Amino acid sequence: MKIIGLTGGIGSGKSTLLNWFSNQGIPCYDADASGRRLIEGPLKSKIIEEFGKAYLHSDGSINRKKLGDFVFANTSALKALNNIVHPAVDKDFKNFVNENSQVDLIIKEAAILFESGASKDCDAVIYVSSPEDVRIQRVMERDKVDKISVLARINQQWPEAKKRKIADYVIENRYIEHTFSQAAQILDELLSQNRD
Repeated sequence: MKIIGLTGGIGSGKSTLLNWFSNQGIPCYDADASGRRLIEGPLKSKIIEEFGKAYLHSDGSINRKKLGDFVFANTSALKALNNIVHPAVDKDFKNFVNENSQVDLIIKEAAILFESGASKDCDAVIYVSSPEDVRIQRVMERDKVDKISVLARINQQWPEAKKRKIADYVIENRYIEHTFSQAAQILDELLSQNRD
């Protein structure tokens, strides 16, 4: 089995591409969505212990926007959150791999695949690139946040040039049809390598 990493800056269109790969019948793991699920489940008590009840909604769920704004402006808090979430996501991903042990290829999507060191466990990495102004606009609309909040998150990730250089494949996400045709080409190449 080959594990293919899928990453890109915030708002680059990783989720759209992950859905595309999933629609091609490839098992896909969304590390960010799994992190959110785990934060509301088994990790919730650890999060409250680390950050306090100030980061809860009145219904008792984690206020992810408030927590996110805090950690992305505070490096040591972000590190503390990652130390709670990343090991749990790694364990969850291993379970996903075991459940899909019969397939040739799986895709693992993660925003900080390179930064977290998880790229070392991938056979190849696809990097999704999109112009920064487009990314900022997408995230502002999607998450209902201001430009400063988006830039704070962008600044916590490695620069695009660094990631492009070490990725095995780069998808330029500007026009969706072109984006999907690039993905199809990469997928054909990856599947043909498995057949060889």
